[in-house]
Amino acid sequence: MALARMGHSVLVITGNADRIGHLSCNPAIGGLAKGHLVREIDALGGCMGRWADEAGIQFRILNASKGPAVRARRAQIDRDSYLAAVKRDIFAQPGLTVWQDMVTGILAEDGRVRGVRTRLGKEFLADNVLLTTGTFLCGLIHVGLTHYSGGRFGDDAAMDLSDSLRSLGLELGRLKTGTTPRLLASTIDFDALEPQYGDEPPQGFSFTGPGPVLPQVPCWISWTNERTHDIIRSGLDRSPMFNGIITGTGARYCPSVEDKVARFPDRDRHHVFIEPEGLGALGYYANGISTSLPLDIQEKMIASIRGLEHAKIVRPGYAIEYDYVNPIQLRPTFETKKVHGLWLAGQINGTSGYEEAAAQGMWAALNIAAVIEGRPPFLPGRNECYMAVLADELVTKGTNEPFRMFTSRAEYRLLLREDNADARLTPLGRERGLVDDAQWRMFMERRQALDTLMESLSSFRVTPDAAARKIFAELGQPVPSQASTLAELCRRPDLDVRRLSAFLPSIAEAPEDILTEADIILKYSGYLELQEELVRKSAQRDSVAIPADMTYDGMAGLSREIQEKLNRVRPANLGQAGRISGVTPAALACIEIEIRKRAASGSPEPK
Repeated sequence: MALARMGHSVLVITGNADRIGHLSCNPAIGGLAKGHLVREIDALGGCMGRWADEAGIQFRILNASKGPAVRARRAQIDRDSYLAAVKRDIFAQPGLTVWQDMVTGILAEDGRVRGVRTRLGKEFLADNVLLTTGTFLCGLIHVGLTHYSGGRFGDDAAMDLSDSLRSLGLELGRLKTGTTPRLLASTIDFDALEPQYGDEPPQGFSFTGPGPVLPQVPCWISWTNERTHDIIRSGLDRSPMFNGIITGTGARYCPSVEDKVARFPDRDRHHVFIEPEGLGALGYYANGISTSLPLDIQEKMIASIRGLEHAKIVRPGYAIEYDYVNPIQLRPTFETKKVHGLWLAGQINGTSGYEEAAAQGMWAALNIAAVIEGRPPFLPGRNECYMAVLADELVTKGTNEPFRMFTSRAEYRLLLREDNADARLTPLGRERGLVDDAQWRMFMERRQALDTLMESLSSFRVTPDAAARKIFAELGQPVPSQASTLAELCRRPDLDVRRLSAFLPSIAEAPEDILTEADIILKYSGYLELQEELVRKSAQRDSVAIPADMTYDGMAGLSREIQEKLNRVRPANLGQAGRISGVTPAALACIEIEIRKRAASGSPEPK
């Protein structure tokens, strides 16, 4: 969508055109750090946030009681509405063509991609090919001791493409993920479950869209118990995870229920979130009990959980193994180092989740457009967006397990809040030609509203006279000893911008999101300044480019282990080199000395 909306000719080849936009696993979008990514996609001019708002049936702000850096949106999604919204926009987008087929091979010549070959025998020629293969590369589905090829339940796997990638010199690994049983709604005893309601009013993802439009519904909570755990243990001998059938590495942060029971034997229960797959949904998603146990064990496990005693399984839980390309083999733009014009995004890079995949797709699209248009690559810094943190972590450190984004991965997370994603990225999206006039106008209006509010708060002074004393008493606040601006008063921990409208009624006229952003800026001003100073110091290393032909073998002061890591990653600058695991400050000093030696000897300066 991004490439087509920037005016480029795009062909989408997919195994099943009817399933474009299908949420394969959990019908939810957002979450901690993931919600940040969706907001950033929207700020850049992408579609995911608007699609989620159009299809969302429950919105919640996670960590609402904690600091602003770790608050994030999450939405339960009506699966059919989301799929319909995505397909509607994909098929209506000028310059974008959809072709249902299976890619079986990459056409390449002299280290450059030439196009793709499909199962139907067609060859499509292109200077740039972006692979977003999800879990389909040699996908193998497991339910107990039964296993068969598939990209997901009901869809064929891509069985030939892996060999084509290997023939181009790429190294592939094997990962595993899983999903939960889907339950028939009419067989669930909701009276026995604890309801979990969304926020009211619901807060959507998009900065410019109409926001949530569908009716909002609850999710439900139950728990496993000791009987559940005994049933799970009785089936471990037939679990493909525990008998060696599954060789791929699973997600550490989203383990299967059998893994939870085996790893945490002291826990007597685990959460089970019963989540609707849509309005009037026939099926519910049992979040928290992802499993590949045999079907008879799954049935007994479900029946042992409160509220699910008579629940019928519509679709069993299953594990899926699939091939991936360790992203250490990518350039920072997500172009492969081995083949020019071949780009990778999503689970093929070892990540998990819709949001991480969408962010990578956006990142790759903007960089493909940059190549076509002769622009500099799209490479904002780790201090500018979570996308950059995600990209840098992948290409610098690689991964040998399904990678999940967390706020803790961002060292400048107070600068990378959900509320200011538009301030950070919408100008970049505009400059790249993705933010249209309507979005830009709304962005500028929002910035103007924030500037006006901040000016009012900074200029309006409150003197401790009788009228002010009365207001302070009503607010339960001590009276300041001298005149103070509203901005200074807002820095009090228990006094936010909204309550200051008692002094200046026009404050209440500002939009709710503007009030929130102003409050954060004022309350955390000292911490924000500190992080900005750290950014300036870090930028010094990022500005020292490393020549592309730099060799590390035998470099003085570097251990053999560090030499091997540097040769594999090929860092673009000292900052990236320093983020490689095990590369010490002393090693960085050695690299910097070598760069200076090359410059002094007349070698061309790195660009």
